[in-house]
Amino acid sequence: MLVWRRWIFPILLLIVCAAVAAALVKLAFFPDQADAATPAAGGTLDAPVVTVEKGDITDELSVDGTIARDDDVTVRAQVEGVITSVAVAQGQSVAAGQVLFTVKQTSPVKNVDVTAPEAGEVASFELVKGQSVSLGSEVATLTPARFHLVGTVDPVLLYRLAGAPTDGQVTIQGGPAPFTCTGLNVQVSDDGATSVVCAVPTDQQVFAGLKATLAVTVGSVEDALVVPTTAVTGGAGSGIVWIDTDGGTEERKVELGVTDGTLVQVVSGLAEGDVVRQYVPGTTAGTEPVCYDDGMGGQYCEDPGMTW
Repeated sequence: MLVWRRWIFPILLLIVCAAVAAALVKLAFFPDQADAATPAAGGTLDAPVVTVEKGDITDELSVDGTIARDDDVTVRAQVEGVITSVAVAQGQSVAAGQVLFTVKQTSPVKNVDVTAPEAGEVASFELVKGQSVSLGSEVATLTPARFHLVGTVDPVLLYRLAGAPTDGQVTIQGGPAPFTCTGLNVQVSDDGATSVVCAVPTDQQVFAGLKATLAVTVGSVEDALVVPTTAVTGGAGSGIVWIDTDGGTEERKVELGVTDGTLVQVVSGLAEGDVVRQYVPGTTAGTEPVCYDDGMGGQYCEDPGMTW
């Protein structure tokens, strides 16, 4: 028994440890040839393509905006003379046609009422009885009871707004039912900021400062040839797509129509069934993986971000 404890058991333990160590070394530094196979050189890039199909497109822009009062209106004296009576005060609300003050005209001598050109609030008024006024002089400022919606847009959207209708649908969270605003137009300030403005109907109760959303339907087509916007370079009426051919790829100029930001109408330059690159060459291939042949009958796929 003493021989087993001193010699045999230690020798067996050393043999087992040596075998385990040898196995670990082989796994780490000498894998099987099948596991170590590497893709053969000459793999080809599989560029995503799409087929030109027919579909419906509605181009609708949604703009975040704010309700604001229209600019103040200047009230001017319609005659020359002396004020005989004053009927309103600064800050007072008046109706259209309401008398603001009365002037005793110089020639011919008669009393003439000066009235509010429209409903609103008297913003500036400092006339007093006995004061002289001259024809055409500014006598008051009126803040009208008219409102409009104004929303800032990216200047590039001006291309899509070109030829847009002159009205839009306004939605105010917590406010009245959606309503139509009219006179839609684009304004560009001196600093280059671009805004869209439309008039709120006078029968709608709104307040300055309310946040609102303006929806503008720019255009709509049915059963039109469409491709993804990612397949086109350009966009303001014309562009270029890349067609897959037997010999590679071919650039093709196309005429473009309505777009919803995801798809774009192709007016001319392509036919139904044509196969085009899904992404413009040299750009990121969206969120789809890019795959290539591994030379052994399989494929390897990379994370998105590769270009071709």
